[in-house]
Amino acid sequence: MLDELLGRAALKERIEELEADKEDLQHQLAAESDRRADAVTKRQAAQRDVNELEDKVEQLKDRVERLQDTDRDLSVRRRERLHGDRLSDVLDRFESIDAGPDGALTAFVANGAVPPEIREAFGERSALVAENSPCFVLTDDAGVCSVALDPPITPMPFVEWGADFDIDRSLFEPTGEFTLALVRSDLFAMGEYRGRERVAFHGFDSDLGRNHSKGGFSQARFERLREEQIDNHLDRCRAALDERTTDRLYVVGERSILSQVASEADATAAVDATGDPEDALEDAFWDFWTTTLYAI
Repeated sequence: MLDELLGRAALKERIEELEADKEDLQHQLAAESDRRADAVTKRQAAQRDVNELEDKVEQLKDRVERLQDTDRDLSVRRRERLHGDRLSDVLDRFESIDAGPDGALTAFVANGAVPPEIREAFGERSALVAENSPCFVLTDDAGVCSVALDPPITPMPFVEWGADFDIDRSLFEPTGEFTLALVRSDLFAMGEYRGRERVAFHGFDSDLGRNHSKGGFSQARFERLREEQIDNHLDRCRAALDERTTDRLYVVGERSILSQVASEADATAAVDATGDPEDALEDAFWDFWTTTLYAI
């Protein structure tokens, strides 16, 4: 009652209200602080994510630049066409290499199908192997030798590790007895060989008509006559090939007609040998028995 008289009751009620308001404000302040702390944490986490993404973007940009540089710079170090004594000397060098147990890799890659062993051995430069396939691949575990060879005769694909390179010389050089024939739509030349030595020769050419200067029916008749002449010429070529005395047969010449006369051939190749039959055969012989070396 005394508090009421002195007005202290009202003051106490007001103090209680203010205390309650203060407590609410303290709760609000604490909640706001928590929200700010959460916001700071989320902002920091987001910043870390941004930084990581920026790092990844830079890494990817660097990788793209390296790949672009690789595409520009990726080329064989040297290319050389080998035949005759020069080819023999180079093959001798490869055969002289002793790489120790399983230190030398020999492989044949066909049609760009690069096996994992080659990709591992050559890394990004295995693309050069695919680009120049079909080819033999020779390398060693120290990287001293690193070449691809495009031979005249191609075997089945294989991959082999050994102490030295497994080179079948008969795929690169003329060995033993064989027949090489040059077939064009107007020429045939066939030689029988023992190694590089020719021991027999047979050749002939056909006098095909040249392009007719007139059109219409006369031109059409001329074309039919020319086709008949080519067919007769190819019949003579097949008959001559049947007369050979060797088992191995290699046929070279015009790409467009090789399939028509080379069904029994062990290997074929397109060549541009021209001239009289005997000289053309000599050119075709060395053109066929040429290996291209690529320094990878």
